[in-house]
Amino acid sequence: MMSGLRGRCLRAARRRSSWVAGFSAFGLGALLSVSLAPLHILLSLPLALGGLGVLALWARSPLQASAIGWLAGAGYFGFGLSWIVEPFQVDAARYAWMAPFALVFLAAGLALFWAVGFGLAVRWSPMGGERHTQEGRRLVLLLALWSLMEIGRAYLFTGFPWAGFGQFWIDTPAAQLLPWIGGQGLAVLTLAVTLPLALLRRRPLLAVSPLLGVALAGYALPQPPEPEMTSHLVRLVQPNAPQAEKWLPGRRWDFVRRAIEMSAAGLGQDQASLDGASLDRASLDRASLDQIRPDPVRPDLIVWPETSVPQLLNNADDTLSAISERVAGVPVLLGIQRRAEGRYYNSAVRVSSEGRADQIYDKAHLVPFGEYVPFGDLMARFGIHGFAAQNGSGYSAGPGPTLMDLGIGQALPLICYEAVFARDVNATPARPDMLIQITNDAWFGTRSGPYQHLVQARMRAAEQGLPMLRAANTGITAMIDPFGRLRETIALGKTGVVDAVLPQPLAATVYSRTGDLPVVFLCIAMGLAAVKKRRRSAKLS
Repeated sequence: MMSGLRGRCLRAARRRSSWVAGFSAFGLGALLSVSLAPLHILLSLPLALGGLGVLALWARSPLQASAIGWLAGAGYFGFGLSWIVEPFQVDAARYAWMAPFALVFLAAGLALFWAVGFGLAVRWSPMGGERHTQEGRRLVLLLALWSLMEIGRAYLFTGFPWAGFGQFWIDTPAAQLLPWIGGQGLAVLTLAVTLPLALLRRRPLLAVSPLLGVALAGYALPQPPEPEMTSHLVRLVQPNAPQAEKWLPGRRWDFVRRAIEMSAAGLGQDQASLDGASLDRASLDRASLDQIRPDPVRPDLIVWPETSVPQLLNNADDTLSAISERVAGVPVLLGIQRRAEGRYYNSAVRVSSEGRADQIYDKAHLVPFGEYVPFGDLMARFGIHGFAAQNGSGYSAGPGPTLMDLGIGQALPLICYEAVFARDVNATPARPDMLIQITNDAWFGTRSGPYQHLVQARMRAAEQGLPMLRAANTGITAMIDPFGRLRETIALGKTGVVDAVLPQPLAATVYSRTGDLPVVFLCIAMGLAAVKKRRRSAKLS
């Protein structure tokens, strides 16, 4: 009788512990998300990741560990990617009801990668024998497998590397490692210095040594030097068109006129015609131009954001001629849509001094359910379209990374979402002189999304050792140097233009040559070593 009562009490205690562990995992994941932009509260890292290490050591079965990993991921992605609801508010009457489902399904789906990593780590490191050895082995396996799952998240099913752990460090000395190991390498290092904190109670010196060692080494690093500058001046334009108004027939040309007005400032051209309307300066609401800061010096290139001209390139000859005339023949890189052979493309075009589109790049890495929908023509029959779709299937993908000669050097164009993929930037046919991103971050709202997008653009510049020219519709427009630092910016939600001198590129970086392969091999080697050591210990016992 007493033994039966004791068994029931133990089972109840285990159930209660499981609930506590589950809530703790979700809470720690949410806490970890505040390390992302715009908050960047890095003190959360040792608490959140060390705590998740403790829960991984506590888990007694792979299923239990998978649940902990999934709940932690749900908390992290649910809070860290909360901006995903913003696109659904642009046309709230039609789409707002979808917003909570999108956030829940996205967070739940991405959390599955963490569930697999945690579950396999426990599956391959059962507790038994000497406790200290078993705990260390489990943490090494968790480090290797969690890292591999994060890399998998960045590559599989078109990939979604947003909110990777390397993004925590952009404004710290650790960012100097990006040209060597990339964002995934920084993510592995993040786990390597925080997971040992799970051993703090039993082995305090071992637990804190990695974190203290890396912190001291990081702050001992000298600051990167100022980059050498070219003689090229680039004008970056931020029209600040709200997404809800950007395509309205009565408003869309107002934003084009605004962009032309800012582009032409100081170039001595007073009027041009566009869509039958006069473009004299008095036609614009000057109070809406919060920031106009061009130098009187003629720029070598003007950059407009993604889809900044609201018509198809096929019909835009007069528009491009008017733009070129107004900016006194300065080449313009701008975003526009085009149609070819029945397909639609989200494109970047260079408008020459003669007003012709002489170079075209078609976006290759499209946003699932944003720019295209799988089985789009079928889905269109049920009223399901991508937000930016022109027909049932939305946009078509371009052929891939392509260099453009912008007159100031060879540039790799990136349209919006493409800048989050380090692997795409590494896939260039030749090393460019600069990166150039045109984007419409009005889709991401005004809270965390645009700031997180900018962080990833800065990481691409630092990884490659290349400057980046970034023009964003509503912000944040920036000139980024080859160390990933912001040299000139226009704030989020402001209308403005900035003239910036283009920095020189650095020599090709290690990461630009190797990509993520060394990090992948390191994680595999760590995992295999831990499993092999466990098997050897099992044989000896």
